[in-house]
Amino acid sequence: MVPAVREELTELTSRLVAIDSVNPDLIPGGAGEMELAQFVATWLEKAGLEVEREDLRDGERWNVIGVARGSGGGRSLLLNAHMDTVGVAGMDVPFEPRVEDGRLYGRGAYDMKASLAAIMLAGARARELGLRGDVVVAAVADEEVGSLGSAALSPRWRTDAAIVSEPTELELAVAHRGFVWLDVETTGRAAHGSRPEEGVDAIAKMGRILVGLEDLDQALRADPMHPLLGSGSLHASLIEGGQELSSYPGRCLLRAERRTIPGETPQLVQAEFERVVANAASRDSEICAEVRTTFSREPFDVAETEAVVQSVRRQAAQVLGEEPRTVGVPFWTDAGILAQAGVPTVLFGPVGEGAHAVVEWVDLESVERCAEVYLAVAAELCA
Repeated sequence: MVPAVREELTELTSRLVAIDSVNPDLIPGGAGEMELAQFVATWLEKAGLEVEREDLRDGERWNVIGVARGSGGGRSLLLNAHMDTVGVAGMDVPFEPRVEDGRLYGRGAYDMKASLAAIMLAGARARELGLRGDVVVAAVADEEVGSLGSAALSPRWRTDAAIVSEPTELELAVAHRGFVWLDVETTGRAAHGSRPEEGVDAIAKMGRILVGLEDLDQALRADPMHPLLGSGSLHASLIEGGQELSSYPGRCLLRAERRTIPGETPQLVQAEFERVVANAASRDSEICAEVRTTFSREPFDVAETEAVVQSVRRQAAQVLGEEPRTVGVPFWTDAGILAQAGVPTVLFGPVGEGAHAVVEWVDLESVERCAEVYLAVAAELCA
């Protein structure tokens, strides 16, 4: 990297943070990625990369792909970061980046516009190295909700390796949990509150199922099976039911989330929930309930023998002065989608705090270190 790299990264991250890219599927009326995608595409084009803009939905949701094209015959590397952010409720000036004591503050600074700046700069510098393989910079949409961007990217860009630059505190993350969303609906019998002999309380019946789900969560967490991730878990997320105070509720809907570790599938989770319902019904013949899986994302892990894992570990040790700790992270990322598509993938990103919080910041020195690692890995793998 050139001597002024931190200043360049600070300026670039500040410009990215200043552009509102709140996910509209998360926060109705959110700006989406269009303006940010235009900025990223223009910047990458000026840096000499081949740029592709991908309209994912009616001009509102976008991917931008920039390619530092190699001369041919080398391995290809994908550098991935998402452009969307969560909402800004409670923040005073979310899109006015502020630098203080080596930290850059603002919505998305940590999650993950500093990472986006780092992969953009690494891609631009990779173009100058005369590599044989391609270095692909992917700025994607919608990671905060449905990962529309990486889902569209993965079938079309099958690189030999990938780094997802989610913040990892400069640790090498080789695994993360997945999740399954489920609906459990109990059916009762609506009746006037003065006629208990005619009513069946769907909310009360759900209570028995909730106790069973709490027991399942405790059993899961008591038996950690993964060396880095521990165990799966579950929680009740949302519940609704009833129509008025003076009536027996005819239905109750529970929406729950089950966090999964490698080896746990949506089918396994569905079966777990169905067993909880069956056990509750065996104790109360009036319980009538249905379980539906509504959405899922697979957990992720990668073999530590993969070339990209070894390269990131080796180059990070050179840049940081010590070998990074190998970890699993509890949150889901787009690495799961890339790995499912058959691309060996790791997570490595900067230090900071406040993802999804009112105060969000990223450590600028760590962003510089990340950019150096990304470029060094590209130089090694794509040479």
